[in-house]
Amino acid sequence: MIDLSFYKGKKVFITGHTGFKGSWMCQALLGAGAQVTGYALKPPSEPALFDILRLKEQMNSIDGDVRDGEKLSEAIKESRPEIVIHMAAQPIVRESYENPVYTYETNVMGTVNILEAVRKTDVVRSFINVTTDKVYLNKEWVWGYRENEELNGYDPYSNSKSCSELVTGCYQRSFFENRDIAVSTFRAGNVIGGGDFARDRIIPDCVRAAEKGQDIIIRNPDSIRPYQHVLEPVMAYLMAARAQYQDKSLAGAYNIGPDEEDSITSGKIAGLFCGKWQELSGKRQEWVAQGDHGPHEAGLLKLDCGKVKEIFGWRPVWKIEQTVKETAEWYYRFLQKEDMRDFTAKQTQKYMAGKNNGTGGREAL
Repeated sequence: MIDLSFYKGKKVFITGHTGFKGSWMCQALLGAGAQVTGYALKPPSEPALFDILRLKEQMNSIDGDVRDGEKLSEAIKESRPEIVIHMAAQPIVRESYENPVYTYETNVMGTVNILEAVRKTDVVRSFINVTTDKVYLNKEWVWGYRENEELNGYDPYSNSKSCSELVTGCYQRSFFENRDIAVSTFRAGNVIGGGDFARDRIIPDCVRAAEKGQDIIIRNPDSIRPYQHVLEPVMAYLMAARAQYQDKSLAGAYNIGPDEEDSITSGKIAGLFCGKWQELSGKRQEWVAQGDHGPHEAGLLKLDCGKVKEIFGWRPVWKIEQTVKETAEWYYRFLQKEDMRDFTAKQTQKYMAGKNNGTGGREAL
């Protein structure tokens, strides 16, 4: 059972709150009674989960670019948050090849700007920087990367996130070591879940094909990724933000991903989706492998999540089969024009009621 009661009345500032993962986090925090301020560009897709959940009417939502350090600093100053979670990013590998300068400006200087804004305040107690599993120098070996291994992402997106990690470490040592501000970075595996409408992501691509009655095109069916439901890292970030707020010694760098057996190929993910979609819709769905000679993408990437399990007692709640089931059902109900605000809240409550979080080691939430 996951308990978010700590967040009732807490002032939380989130960058990138209009994105897929940010929207899930906002609805969880708002449900817990937090006072949430978000700072981000307008929703990145049409439709967008942020709009579907009608989050703007429930929180202080500021339209802003993290590259604008002055505006960001003013937003932090005015909202006076106790907890800051930095999620704003240019998050697509392929787009980073198309727009590398924008990617670095957003992912590196955006991190500098939010850390500088935090440095200038006297109220922030807990800071989380959300990066990615792709920050590691990927040698495509069969075991998972640990937090003490070399950072040097291959593509502009991954590399910019490696830089974001280094910037965060520098600020922690240079400015926050002797202050009551706990700083952590979280390197999450690939997330899936309802409400992602971005291009060049496997589940949105599956849904778009299914909606049109077409075969799903999978570019790299044999590539292995640490797929997990979006609520897994979202709840882990909130777990860590609370824990280090209460005990600064718990701050650090952490991986968040599924158990070893749930790091599976893109082809298997597509196959699971096809099966669940057929159960829901009654229509046969297929996927086919079709490379498009696109830019380099990793073939094998796994995470070792032993550190977060040992320190916090964290465990994934949903296995990959249930993750895909819950994801497919979200999109099916969305296409049936159901009330997704209500359904998303119920799905979150279902996740939070699940076992496996906080068993063994420290209490998770």
